[in-house]
Amino acid sequence: MKITILGTGTSVGIPMIACSCPTCSSTDTRDKRLRTSVHIEYKGKNIQIDVGPDFRQQMLTSGIQKLDLVLITHQHSDHTAGIDEIRAFNFAHNGSEIPLFANEFVIKDLKTRFHYIFGANEYPGLPLIQLNEIVENQLIDCKEFQIIPIKIQHGKLNILGYRIQNFAYITDASFISEESFEQLQNLEILIINSLRLKEHHSHFNLEQSLMAISKIGAKKSYITHLSHQMGLHSNVEKILPHGVSLAYDGLVLECNA
Repeated sequence: MKITILGTGTSVGIPMIACSCPTCSSTDTRDKRLRTSVHIEYKGKNIQIDVGPDFRQQMLTSGIQKLDLVLITHQHSDHTAGIDEIRAFNFAHNGSEIPLFANEFVIKDLKTRFHYIFGANEYPGLPLIQLNEIVENQLIDCKEFQIIPIKIQHGKLNILGYRIQNFAYITDASFISEESFEQLQNLEILIINSLRLKEHHSHFNLEQSLMAISKIGAKKSYITHLSHQMGLHSNVEKILPHGVSLAYDGLVLECNA
């Protein structure tokens, strides 16, 4: 399984507009962070988790030529605002629809915010997206393997993480239930969010993220969805425990699934 980390920044990215803090001013390429998303290639399937406002740039930079499936964690704009760019893959795939999976709240939100895509009036060139609602305890069947949606709390919002074989991806978490922790055992690779050092009402801070990482016990864990308040990549790396690293844009991982 090939995992390409396309973006590791929070909703405003790094550098943030109109900010000249040390992180935003850094010349270290690892401190340049697009909005969070990840791409997985496994058993002939190309799977995209989240399509934020940097989706087009991420696809071009990574050279991804194929898209079979989109998974959405939640409806916030930094995870969905690039949905219109899916149409380029429709063109590349001879007009084939791209299946998109999300929970009920996300489906309703997408139909409202992107009504021109999902409304009754079809217009040539619009994205061709097949919406699939994920219901509780439903697995996503990809024939040769299954994707497990995992319930996560993002403040008061119910969102989803995803597990594919021995890999799991969680972003924007502020709480993980015991039931969900059980679904995250025996991982080879975990990617999980941490916003900053100080506590936040709807995101793990670094201490909380490290506690969750320790409880999950993956062989290797990577931290994503970072704000500029986390500090410089080079400094934060020095304080992380063995087996834990900061993710960065363009990092490619191989997972034995």
